[in-house]
Amino acid sequence: MFVDKAKIFVKGGDGGDGIVSYRREKYVPNGGPAGGDGGKGGDVIFRVDEGLRTLMDFRYQKHFKAQRGEKGKPKGMHGAGAEDMIVRIPPGTVVIDDDTQEIIADLTRHGQEVVVARGGRGGRGNMRFATPNNPAPEISENGEEGHERWLVLELKVMADVGLVGFPSVGKSTLLSIVSSAKPKIGAYHFTTITPNLGVVDVGDGQSFVMADLPGLIEGAHEGVGLGHEFLRHVERTRVIIHVVDMAATEERDPYEDWVKINEELVLYNPKLAERPQIIAANKMDMPEAAEHLEAFKARLAETASDREYEIVPISSLTKEGIQELLYKAAKALESVPDAPAVEEVKDVTERKVYKHEARQETTFRVYKENEGFVVESEAIESAIKRVNLNSYDAVMRFARMMRKMGVDTALRKIGAKDGDTVRIGDFAFEFFEGSDYFHE
Repeated sequence: MFVDKAKIFVKGGDGGDGIVSYRREKYVPNGGPAGGDGGKGGDVIFRVDEGLRTLMDFRYQKHFKAQRGEKGKPKGMHGAGAEDMIVRIPPGTVVIDDDTQEIIADLTRHGQEVVVARGGRGGRGNMRFATPNNPAPEISENGEEGHERWLVLELKVMADVGLVGFPSVGKSTLLSIVSSAKPKIGAYHFTTITPNLGVVDVGDGQSFVMADLPGLIEGAHEGVGLGHEFLRHVERTRVIIHVVDMAATEERDPYEDWVKINEELVLYNPKLAERPQIIAANKMDMPEAAEHLEAFKARLAETASDREYEIVPISSLTKEGIQELLYKAAKALESVPDAPAVEEVKDVTERKVYKHEARQETTFRVYKENEGFVVESEAIESAIKRVNLNSYDAVMRFARMMRKMGVDTALRKIGAKDGDTVRIGDFAFEFFEGSDYFHE
């Protein structure tokens, strides 16, 4: 089964927690703090493997979570960072953020990598918080949570030449006689519902990969028929062979077929109009095909004067013109050396690195909710997750940080009094207008 689209969840590993510890050597009286930092969580990394051809593996495994970092250790030793999680994907995979629909990366080359979810930083141990005023702090941080997101993977077939055209014009038959591929062939529309690939030996040491793509119909750019399932693969091919039923076996006009298919390609992606295109006039062994071909050439000369198209009369049944078509395709490939890509890989994990909490400029919003109050701030919510709420010193340090930001003043202005409940993210506290500020 060919799978060319998948939705998966990725999460970087959480950072390890820092610890509170002190030196305990026999001849070191009043040993200072020696709690080490936690290790960094593992990243989730996509790596291209040219041995893969489908997204089948993602049909059965949809969640990928990297390991968390190790906790800090005594004697000032830091916890080990977790190993990154490597996820193998086939070449031609486009990675899209499911929430924003932003294209994260277009991965085409073997070994190409992109970090899709970064691991969290390790929390600091108490040796990081020692000051002259507090030489033995009972303060440590929890590890930062790893970045998480839902991703959509779309596979665009990496083929040199793509066969396009209406259903039942003979694309699958053509592929079957020029390569060892065995596509399904039938006398009904949409016999081909997934791309078929075949390696074509042109001769003289030349070869290329050809893709028989699902049949296209009018309105495909809007998703009609197989729509986008077809068009995403055309976007990747370097040369287009447009197969036209010149015998009009289904009583359609060959020229109108050609025009409609090209319109769908351009409506989906205007750059496809610039792609080299060879017209394969198929079924020339049928009655009236020669007359239709002459009419096709005449109308093409009248309307397509801005661009020249090569027309190769062929018959998949008698193999007439097949070798000439392959030679022309190989020659066209020489003018398009690189596979077209959608986007270059970029750093897209959107990881926010905050400065020391007491010094960063943080925006926040406070408002009344039912009988309590809410402090809303992405930075503050992230900071509180790292606070060890079992440590009085750590809670007081967080309270001082909030006071310096002006959060307590803002709460008093909207009516907060002693004993009122204040919610920050998933945490709730009692508010006090004293030096303690918050009590859990």
